[in-house]
Amino acid sequence: MTDNTTRRGIDRRTLLKYSAAGSAAVASSGVYMPAIAQQKPIKIGFVSPQTGALAAFAEADNFVLGQVREATKGGIKAGKTTRPIEVIVRDSQSNPNRAAEVAKELIVRDKIDLMLVANTPETTNPVSTQCEIEEVPCVSTNCPWQPYFIGRQANPGDPKSWKPFNYTYHYFWGLEDVIAVFTNMWSQLDTNKIVGGLFPNDADGNAWGDKVVGLPPALDKAGFKLFDPGRYQNLTDNFSAQIAAFKGANAQILTGVVLPPDFTTFWKQSLQQGFRPKAASVGKAILFPVAVEALGKDGQNLSSEVWWTPSHPFKSSMNGMTAKQLGDAYEQSSKKQWTQPIGFVHSLFEVGLDVLKRTADIGDAKSTVDAIQKTNIETVAGPVRWDGKGVPPFAAKNVTKTPLVGGQWRIKDGNKFEIVVTDNRTAPNIPLGGKMEPIA
Repeated sequence: MTDNTTRRGIDRRTLLKYSAAGSAAVASSGVYMPAIAQQKPIKIGFVSPQTGALAAFAEADNFVLGQVREATKGGIKAGKTTRPIEVIVRDSQSNPNRAAEVAKELIVRDKIDLMLVANTPETTNPVSTQCEIEEVPCVSTNCPWQPYFIGRQANPGDPKSWKPFNYTYHYFWGLEDVIAVFTNMWSQLDTNKIVGGLFPNDADGNAWGDKVVGLPPALDKAGFKLFDPGRYQNLTDNFSAQIAAFKGANAQILTGVVLPPDFTTFWKQSLQQGFRPKAASVGKAILFPVAVEALGKDGQNLSSEVWWTPSHPFKSSMNGMTAKQLGDAYEQSSKKQWTQPIGFVHSLFEVGLDVLKRTADIGDAKSTVDAIQKTNIETVAGPVRWDGKGVPPFAAKNVTKTPLVGGQWRIKDGNKFEIVVTDNRTAPNIPLGGKMEPIA
């Protein structure tokens, strides 16, 4: 791609090339590799939830895989030789047990050189744990670092026992970042600062609701009072108890970390039962246009963390596309709205390919881990480098962070929604799109 193309925006020839690549990508269980068979291929395993309750996270996977195939069709230079890349894709089916099973298959049967995994602790954690056991290098993303790191400890409740990992590395933001983003957004509104917490009994919910490392102490320090009625089971169909508790506490703000179908159920029941907070900032559930559109006009002004948009000021190290060009190419290819995981799944392969290019001895796990530790790359999701900054010392070896801002969903073109960045105090280089508005 030329510098002129990068500056002006995506041209027709480039758009067609990447759109075709996206639409021709493999299915969720596929294997693909370029036609250079003279060298032994480098094998990358990739696990994500392409079906099940978390499938919205993987909606753009095939598009990104098409771009990877286009970028690596001539192989990559690893050491002194050019080697073909083989990506073996597996669907976790949104099930942690299934995620562990397919990870073991990729390691033992397919003998991968590097594992890449994305999208919530239900997927990243079992895959990363399997890689740690089998001593296979792994890079993961799209999961707050606390559920990833603390959730994988032998005793998550005892900080003194937490230990770093040897083969598994992660990049994303943390609960401290989402707390800052949410409280920054809420401070733009006139509320009583009482917050209802909706937390499931899973890795995310237990981390977010933890009285030591989760939201309670941080919100209290920021002047907000969290009311937590206790854990519920994922995929429940009745939230009447939680709704009654929030009404009784006079909560004017709602937060939590909820599966998309669960939030649809909760929000509809909430409005039917007369609980309409001034702000509802919810992780996981309303990251995607399709999830908000399922609520119709009741999705107006719901808010969430924003990890990536086409307005982010970054570009790909893999093919030179800006965030804007990447979003445009996806929409042209899929005929759907851009979605946040596009940028991070794309960046995951940027990191993976960069690691492999710098690995002195492909196939040697310690050599690959050394390359991961020395990563210093600018991706379409922002910089990625395991430099030990921004996280507590106990996690510094394995975790690095990416920028986070906050936004609200606004109705656009009658029945479509777009997310508008309403607070960027945590990352001023990401442009604002508007101010917070109370839920009507």
